[in-house]
Amino acid sequence: MDTLRGHDAANDEDDFDYADAMEVENPPVLVSDERRMQVRAYNYWTSLLGSRTLPSIEDLVPEQLEDFGPHAVLLDFSVGLDNPAIVYLGTALRQECEIEGAIDYINDVPARSLLSRLTDHYLQIIANAAPIGFEAEFINQRGAEIMYRGILMPFSSDDETIDFVFGVINWKEVASHAVIETLEQEVGEALRTAPVPQSSAPVWADGPAAPAASNYFEEDEEEEDTLDLAGMECPPDDASLSDWLALARDGAARVRISEARSHAALYRAVSLSYDFARVAKVRPDDYAELLADYGLKAQARSPMTAIIKLVFGATYDKTRITEYATALDHAMTQQLGVGELGDYLAAYRGGLKALVRDERAARKADAPARPSRRDAARAAIKAAIAIDPVAVTTDADGLAVVIARREADGTLAIVAALPQDSDLGQRVIVAAAP
Repeated sequence: MDTLRGHDAANDEDDFDYADAMEVENPPVLVSDERRMQVRAYNYWTSLLGSRTLPSIEDLVPEQLEDFGPHAVLLDFSVGLDNPAIVYLGTALRQECEIEGAIDYINDVPARSLLSRLTDHYLQIIANAAPIGFEAEFINQRGAEIMYRGILMPFSSDDETIDFVFGVINWKEVASHAVIETLEQEVGEALRTAPVPQSSAPVWADGPAAPAASNYFEEDEEEEDTLDLAGMECPPDDASLSDWLALARDGAARVRISEARSHAALYRAVSLSYDFARVAKVRPDDYAELLADYGLKAQARSPMTAIIKLVFGATYDKTRITEYATALDHAMTQQLGVGELGDYLAAYRGGLKALVRDERAARKADAPARPSRRDAARAAIKAAIAIDPVAVTTDADGLAVVIARREADGTLAIVAALPQDSDLGQRVIVAAAP
């Protein structure tokens, strides 16, 4: 899960009992507190906000950030959106990507390098105008399996335009099976017990390995994901929920940035949002963490609204958020599968707008009839307790506007009175005057 919240983990290896770990069927993977760098970078970004909407680029000096500066890159969009300039590249990131000499633009980033994975997400920042966290794994240019987490944060020179993006990325390289087997044998011999079952113990570049029970990049054995993902536009089968969100956000970014906002692009983005919602439904813990990370809350009366806000951004047009959420509700009711909503919208007579209209009409027809405000008011007055005429307040001229009710014995009883000197009362007096 990508996260903007802290996650405390033990940093003292002596606190971890290897013998106890090997007594369970599946011992925990040993990892460091891999989220620390991402959290620290986000906290740094918020510290620069002050009263601004976006932090000022003048306040950012990456080379002075000893904590995470070596793992950072700074992109300059003032030269163009399609191929922004790279004005800073941290030493650790440069070394990992095996970059020598100057690198000036995104188009110069080596293919299959860790830096290419980070810069792939920069359009999401323009679309959402807020920090974006992401995670995934891939095979790098050396053929090594890399797991990484990153965060991209917007900066501005005028507090209006996002013309700089500051990215921080942290990674770990999964040890080969040969190395793992050797380590297991050494630990097993040292503890005079059976070798540890095969598991990787990757170490984040953020710091020393810290023992902690973790299921990072692993599925819960009790979780039943029954989605059929065959042939669909989706991340790998073992991808995290954050990867599904990243794919959906890419679709939303293309809709928001593209000059030609075609129905096809919009339907694809809404369909990817629905796919994310389907996966989130079977991974509720991961989804709850994502909502907390981005400061959102799911509403029982409109659960798809939070999904759309995660994908398109909380500041996206409210009318569009409501419409897209309605489309997702309809798809859930129709039990559409992953990857099916786009074609469904394209085939629907009248498209997305018509679907939203029909869905709202159906909801209104199914809703229980509400008594009119007038009928409710008359019923309340009919049941009101009579007021003592002496208790009615009058104005300086001794006038008052009251409501009387005919009682069973034929008498009139005062049951309500308008507030003294109210505008409505003055208009009634004028209307009643001969």
